[in-house]
Amino acid sequence: MGDLSEHFNRVEFACNCGCGFDTVDAGTLSVLEQVRIHFNVPVVISSGCRCSNWNKQCGGATNSYHLQARAADIVVAGVSPSNVADYVEYGPLKGLGGVGRYNTFTHVDTRTNGPVRWYG
Repeated sequence: MGDLSEHFNRVEFACNCGCGFDTVDAGTLSVLEQVRIHFNVPVVISSGCRCSNWNKQCGGATNSYHLQARAADIVVAGVSPSNVADYVEYGPLKGLGGVGRYNTFTHVDTRTNGPVRWYG
């Protein structure tokens, strides 16, 4: 049992620079819970919220939703990023949010000016 939801803890969303920024938008958390329940395997958050300094260092977009704690880059154990993106795009974020398809992870965000889809 996580401290934010059934499967997730606040520390998993912490900025990777160690600055202490460690929150997540409730909508984003809901999408990640749906992914976890659907695939029934752990979801690893490789990048959650980011402070502006870390976002610049890791090459994030100037207006990245990671800066607002409304995005996560995820890896689902034993599931290809493409299959994860398909589920999110046609399931929890159908018609909403952002889904980025990358070779090693899937980006999800809960932007309200979507849908936005891209390949990294």
